[in-house]
Amino acid sequence: MAAPDLNHLVALLTVARERSFTKAAAQLGVSQSSLSRTVTALENQLGMLLLTRTTRSVATTEAGQRLLDSVAPKLEEIEAELQAVAELREKPVGTVRITATDYSANQYVWPKLQGLLREHPELHVELINDYGLSNIVAERFDIGIRLGDQVEKDMIAVRIAPDETLAIVGAPRYLQERPAPRTPHDLTLHNCINLRLPTKDTLMAWELQKDGQSIEVKVAGQLVFNNSYQMLDAALQGFGLAYLPKPLVEAHVQAGRLAWVLEDWFATFTGTHAYYATRRQSSLAVRMVIAALRGVSE
Repeated sequence: MAAPDLNHLVALLTVARERSFTKAAAQLGVSQSSLSRTVTALENQLGMLLLTRTTRSVATTEAGQRLLDSVAPKLEEIEAELQAVAELREKPVGTVRITATDYSANQYVWPKLQGLLREHPELHVELINDYGLSNIVAERFDIGIRLGDQVEKDMIAVRIAPDETLAIVGAPRYLQERPAPRTPHDLTLHNCINLRLPTKDTLMAWELQKDGQSIEVKVAGQLVFNNSYQMLDAALQGFGLAYLPKPLVEAHVQAGRLAWVLEDWFATFTGTHAYYATRRQSSLAVRMVIAALRGVSE
């Protein structure tokens, strides 16, 4: 049997990743019918179905997933090396895809990238806000931005921010209506503003620390968001207590718009890191973005 055409494998990978022939065709710059014929030709060559198709979605079969698990990393290595060769002219080219929480993106990523992007207009950045702990290889991200203890062990990680403290805050008007919590358990009696985590489709527990003791409190309330800034706004409007990065709320506390709650229980975590797979070391674009995030020159 002849070896499959590399373009056919790229087509299969794109359809599987997008779970849609329409989206994959747009990404590859081909017609949907042409893409469908390409995937069918690969299936015919191998003598088995690689994708299951319905009117609403596309998914890989067991054989298709096994093929992708084996081939996708190799295709990405080829892509990375081709980009590295293109960058021999000493200019960062291509698109660097980054996943980060909204707070990290606003606080540590976007402010540091603006100068680099102005200096190198040929460099493109795609910055996706996400609270899920994405597998950056599987999701085809070049760089992930997370707290240090959330970084996968097989990644290269560099610190881009100091240790981070998470604080509980409430508006004075909210705290006037009911007694402020004196213990972590008292939080269960309050209207708390929650953050939904997409990875496990759960609400984020509030992690608290005091005198070497660490506890997690699962709170409830009227509001659930997947965005820190909406949580902050709800807290400012007096809808309840919020658990947010301390630098995000500090100015509001100093101005009297918010007040600390259970301040002696605030927890501090390993600071934000940028991380990437080993294969991305050869990309000048990724190296320059990492250098910008660290605040050093590449």
